[in-house]
Amino acid sequence: MKHTNPKDLLNQTIKRMDGAYADSTIRAYRVDFEHFIKYCEELDESPLPTTPETICLYIKSLVQDGRSSASIRRVMAGMTTIHKLNRFPDPTKDPDVILEIRRMHRKIGRYQKQAFGITGEILEKLLLATEAGNRGARDRALLLVAYDTMCRRSELVSLLIEDIRYSETNGVTKASVLIRKSKTDQLAKGRRLNLSQQATEAINLWLERLRNPKEGQLFKGVNRGQKITGSLGSGQISRIYKRLAKRAGLNKELIEQISGHSLRVGHAQDMVNSGESMPMIMSKGRWSKTDTVMRYVEHINYRHN
Repeated sequence: MKHTNPKDLLNQTIKRMDGAYADSTIRAYRVDFEHFIKYCEELDESPLPTTPETICLYIKSLVQDGRSSASIRRVMAGMTTIHKLNRFPDPTKDPDVILEIRRMHRKIGRYQKQAFGITGEILEKLLLATEAGNRGARDRALLLVAYDTMCRRSELVSLLIEDIRYSETNGVTKASVLIRKSKTDQLAKGRRLNLSQQATEAINLWLERLRNPKEGQLFKGVNRGQKITGSLGSGQISRIYKRLAKRAGLNKELIEQISGHSLRVGHAQDMVNSGESMPMIMSKGRWSKTDTVMRYVEHINYRHN
């Protein structure tokens, strides 16, 4: 069957992916493939299905445009998924495409820039830099929960108040939160993560400021007027960290390297420094690949002021 409108076919495919892939993955695949469609229109080539020859030319074009190898690999992953979902042959598995990908790696490398790690030492500086009022209460709870749980930014903004549980041991009450779904748990089996006493107290102080502290998203937006607004988006996490880092007086170059995963990275680095085993670190951070953890801790011996 010949499809004359690849944009319509792409839209239909994206709709079919809803709920089966992470929202961020779907958005990335859409943006990448829309760019590829424009590229094919300039060459008067078919984007869906496309040919290995066109893919090879596209990879060369992306390299010339300065795209990173990680970005190009993501483009290829989306290319594979969208073709397979439409029952077209996967052009990325052609020997010539594989050679072009190898050529790309040899030319620009496989290095992927990692987020700056917010370790426990730096975390204390950020906590001291939080302000008073609703925003400060939200920020302190967010920082401590992010560090304790090593949550990805998408997991942080998905935490629900109704999933908080409390338990008492030796007279000390601590909370736990439920990660309903994560990058490595696409079937949503869920996992409960324990919080420290400090994080528990911070959550309780934040909940006291909410109108309905029994259900809904745990972390919400807070505007400059200290008014609690709607839901907090994953893209706001890094901006919160950077704002606090600036208030704490961190080096400008380091602030630019902070991302929504910086507390996750920092906790992993702290675990290595404390002598924790690789299996323990992988379990705590819910990683499935050792090389991912190694990239996170490759700059562990660096010390920052």
